[in-house]
Amino acid sequence: MNKEFLDALNELEREKNISKEDIIAAIEKAVKTTYERNYSKDQKVDVVVDRESGEVMVLLSKEVVEEVMDDATEVSLEEARSYDERYEIGDEIQYRIDPKDFGRIAAQTAKQVVVQSIREAERNNTYDQFIELKEKLVTARVERVNEGRVYVSIGNVECSLSKSEQVRGEELRPGQYIKVYVMDVQKKPKGTQIFISRSHPGLVRKLFELEIPEIADGTVEIKGIAREAGSRTKIAVYSNDENVDPVGACVGNRGSRVQSIVDELNDEKIDIIVWDENPTVLISNVLRPAVVEAVYADEKEKSAIAVVPEQQLSLAIGREGQNVRLAARVSGWKIDIKSKAQLEESGFDFDDYTDEDEEANAFEEENEMTEDAVVEAEAPEAEETASEE
Repeated sequence: MNKEFLDALNELEREKNISKEDIIAAIEKAVKTTYERNYSKDQKVDVVVDRESGEVMVLLSKEVVEEVMDDATEVSLEEARSYDERYEIGDEIQYRIDPKDFGRIAAQTAKQVVVQSIREAERNNTYDQFIELKEKLVTARVERVNEGRVYVSIGNVECSLSKSEQVRGEELRPGQYIKVYVMDVQKKPKGTQIFISRSHPGLVRKLFELEIPEIADGTVEIKGIAREAGSRTKIAVYSNDENVDPVGACVGNRGSRVQSIVDELNDEKIDIIVWDENPTVLISNVLRPAVVEAVYADEKEKSAIAVVPEQQLSLAIGREGQNVRLAARVSGWKIDIKSKAQLEESGFDFDDYTDEDEEANAFEEENEMTEDAVVEAEAPEAEETASEE
């Protein structure tokens, strides 16, 4: 422990944002514990590091008493006054002591404290850096792929993209730059753990916020989003300005805005639909590209029956139920798909529900331009799905 050691602590403070005073305080505490363990547990000692020279001093404290009963913790008034005449019974006197080999032990202890402080500070700095990125989009560089797990670097921090958070069918290569969504940041005993994803719906949400100015400034609001990564996403949007078409704002001129998002997602299909507080209208919208003839909604149970033409049953349900599954998740409603004939055969009691078909049709007429934009974006998939089914 010397002046050079203190200079090194000053350098650490500048480079790693570690408080020099905190390290010195930790050294004093650790060295004191080391002294008590190696020399005496009975004595009352304090360890002080001189902030100017770096010298470590061990100060032994004893109580001034009339008759000494314990030499380790007490000193007589006569001996105390040999140092200073002002001492009285009950005062505390401190001696500086120099135990044999203590300098070497203190230096080793100090080194361990500094190393531990650096590790702890780096963990805290990493946590502080990434906790601000929680639920945000960041750019990462693929470093390596090992047994299905992808390792990426974000700045100078390496993170693991687990298989469950990857997009099915997406092949990532070392050196490739990708966007990832930071799901969570947690402090662990071995350091900060950063949980990232390529399949989380939040990734799509943040891409829309990044690419669509109207969403970034709050003019257009994302009300719901459901995703099956690598295949299809449904996103419901709402405009807070009656002069702004929410779907048109997201699609952009000739699809330019949404196309950049599709490119980032490796051609994942995206249905952009208009959110509506009326469940009949909302459910009609979320089931597109299928045409809904009527919706019978039970608001108490938040469940609904959507009636579609017989020839569009498979389109409304989607391949392996994907379309209706995503529609239910994005709307928050349980949706059952039936044709009119199926509904009549089931003995459905029409009196228990309110058929708001006319209101839905009126909505569709008023929003003809919006519907055209959606249908145009989804036409190739609609034809493909219909032919496959």
